[in-house]
Amino acid sequence: MNILKILIVLSTLFSFQAFAQGLPFLSQDLGLTCDNLYGIQKRFIEDHISFEKITPEIEARMIDQFVERLDSQKLYFLDSDVKEIKKILNGVVTKTKKADCKPIRQAFEIYVKRMNDRKKFAKSLLDKKFKINKKIELSLDPELREHPKTVAEANKAHAKYLNFQVSNYVISDTPLKEAKKKVVANYERTYKKYKKFSDEDLYDIYLDSFAAGLDPHSNFFSQDELKDFQISMSLSLEGIGATLSSKDGFTVVEQLVPGGAAAKSGKLKPKDKIIAVGQGDDGDMTNVIDMDLRDVVKQIRGPKGTKVKLSILRKKSEGTDRFSVLLVRDKIKLEDEAASVDFIDRKIGKKKKKVALINLPSFYSDNKPNGRSASNDLKKLLKEVKKKKADAVVFDVSMNGGGSLDEAVKVAGLFFKTGNVVKQSQEGQVGAEIPLADVDPEVQWSGPMVILTSRISASASEIVAGTLKDYRRAVVVGGDHTFGKGSVQQVSPYQLGFKTIGALKTTVGMFFTAGGMSTQHIGVDSHIEFPSIYTTDEIGEKTLDHSLPPKKIKSFLSKTAYVKKGENSWEPISNDLILKLLNRSKKRVADNKEFKEILDEKKKNKKKNKVIKISELFDEETKKDKEEAEESLNLSKAEKKKKYLERPDVQEAVNIAVDMVSYYESPNMKIGSNAPKK
Repeated sequence: MNILKILIVLSTLFSFQAFAQGLPFLSQDLGLTCDNLYGIQKRFIEDHISFEKITPEIEARMIDQFVERLDSQKLYFLDSDVKEIKKILNGVVTKTKKADCKPIRQAFEIYVKRMNDRKKFAKSLLDKKFKINKKIELSLDPELREHPKTVAEANKAHAKYLNFQVSNYVISDTPLKEAKKKVVANYERTYKKYKKFSDEDLYDIYLDSFAAGLDPHSNFFSQDELKDFQISMSLSLEGIGATLSSKDGFTVVEQLVPGGAAAKSGKLKPKDKIIAVGQGDDGDMTNVIDMDLRDVVKQIRGPKGTKVKLSILRKKSEGTDRFSVLLVRDKIKLEDEAASVDFIDRKIGKKKKKVALINLPSFYSDNKPNGRSASNDLKKLLKEVKKKKADAVVFDVSMNGGGSLDEAVKVAGLFFKTGNVVKQSQEGQVGAEIPLADVDPEVQWSGPMVILTSRISASASEIVAGTLKDYRRAVVVGGDHTFGKGSVQQVSPYQLGFKTIGALKTTVGMFFTAGGMSTQHIGVDSHIEFPSIYTTDEIGEKTLDHSLPPKKIKSFLSKTAYVKKGENSWEPISNDLILKLLNRSKKRVADNKEFKEILDEKKKNKKKNKVIKISELFDEETKKDKEEAEESLNLSKAEKKKKYLERPDVQEAVNIAVDMVSYYESPNMKIGSNAPKK
C-alpha cells in the first residue's frame, strides 16, 4: 500500500469541492492589467461571507500567501528576503486603487534572483564529482522548516534536496550522469519560465494570494483556469481525448480516453512526447518543447469537428521514432467521474443477498440542455437497483470531494420523501439562512442504506452524508469523519462592460445540515469507523490556512421526509441496530489482514516524523511502493474496477449492509418492513 497516493487524491479534492453556477465558456476578451486589481479585490470583499472591508490583517495574509505560492518548499527565499518582501508589499492592497503595481514586480524579482542562485548552485554541485549521499536525512514538510537565514544555510539545505531529486531519477533506472543533467535542466527551464513571466501571470498569482488570504476556497480564475473548472463540473471536453503531463520540458501523453480521437486513431500511445502542434491539415507547426503545459493544452484543445496535427517523438528499443498524427477533435465524456453501480452477492446462511454498490466520484452538473447530472444518473441507477431486486445499497462517496450544491440537495432527496436538506447562511445576516429542500415526493430507494465516507469526502458529500445521518436514514461508515468543508462558493465572471477578464470563486456562505450542524472543521462523524490511510491530521479543513470557524443553528428537520406506510415506507435507524452493526464490524476489522497493514503503515509513517532518509529511497519496499503507484496509473478500466472492489473499506461497507439486511429479517421485525419495530 502506498501512502503517497494521498497526494494524488488531494490534488483532485480541491478542484471539485466548489459549488458553481452555470457559466458559459468565456472568450478571451481582455487581459488582466494593474488597473483591474483594485476592482477585483473590492468585488471579493463585497461578495465574501466574512469581510466588509480590506484590513491590514487581510493584507498581511495576502503577503504570506504570495510568498508561499512562490516558494512553497522554502527552497528559494532567505529569511531576509521574506522580510524585504513584506516591506515592499506593505500597503499594496490599497495602493492598487492608484494602479501602482511596481511593488508586486519588485517582490517577484527577488524570487527570480534567488531562482538564479539555486540554478547556479545546482549546476555547481551536480558536477562530475557528485555522488549520492545515502546518509542524508531531510524533511519534505515546509511546516517543519524556517526560511534559511544565510546563503550558507540555504546551500546546505539545497544540497540535501538535490540529493533527493537526483535519487528519485536514479531509482527510476536513470543513470546517475543523466539524472544530474535532468535535474540541472529542470532548474534552468524553470528559471527561464519565470524570467519571462508576464505581468498578467504575476497579477494572477497576486489575486489568488489575496483570495487565499480570505479563506482556503476563494480564488481568482484566469480564463484558462475557468475553462478547466467548468470541464471538471460538466464531465465533458472537446479535444483529442488524452491526459497530458509535463516532464523534462516535454508534453507527455499519460493516458488515452476510451472513445476519444487519440484512442480511435490507433497511432498514439502512453509515454509519447508531443513536440509540435499545428492547426488543420496544413497549419504551421509550433514547437512546444519547453512550453508551459497549459499553453500546449490550449493549442490542442478546440471545438468538435476541427483538426489538430501533432508531431510525436516515441522512444524505441533502439533510438527514437518521429512522426505526425492528424486528429479530428470530438466531444469526450469523462466517464470515470460519473456514477456507477456494481452488484455484489453475499450469503446469509443459505440465502443469497444482493448489495448494490453505487460509487459517486463527484456531484457533477452540466447546465447545458440535456446535460448530465449526478442526480439524474443516480435515478437511473436506482431503477436498475430495484429491477435487479437488491436487498441493500452502499452509497460510496469516500473519494468524492464535492461539486454542485443543487445536486447535493437532489441526491439527498432520492432517499426520503420531501423536506429540508441544507441551509445556507448569507453575508452579514445572522439567522437569515436560506433553506434548500427536496420537493420531489418520490423515494427512489427506501431499503437498507450504508454511506461510505473518508476524510476525502468533502463539501456536497458532507451535506448528503450529514443530512441522511440527521434524518437517521442511513448508517455512515468509513474513516473517523469527513473532510470538514462547510462553506459554499460562487463562481461569477468579472467583466468591464461586455469584456471579460476572468472569474472570481468566492466563499459566499456556510451550510448547515438538517440537524442544524455545520460540517465546517468537524465534518460528519461515522457511526462505524474502521482504519483508513486518509485518517491523518494532514487531511482536513481545519489544517488549511484561514479556514472559517464552525457554527451551529437550530435543527430544521422536516416531518414530511418520513414515510411510515406503503411501498416506500422507512423508519429511522435505531440505536440498537447501530450498536449491533458496530460490534460485528469491530470483530471483522480486527481479523482483517489489510486493515492491520493500514494500521501498521500509519504507525510506521508517524515514527518517521516526516523525515526522509535518502537510503530508504533505495529500499526494496520503497521501490515496490513506487512501482505499484506507477502501475496503477496504467491500469485498464477493468483492472481499476477490480482493485476498487477489493478495497477493504468497500468490502467492509458491503459486509455492514448485509448485516443490516440480516437484522431487518430477524424475528422481531414486522413482515415486509424495512426497519426495526419501535
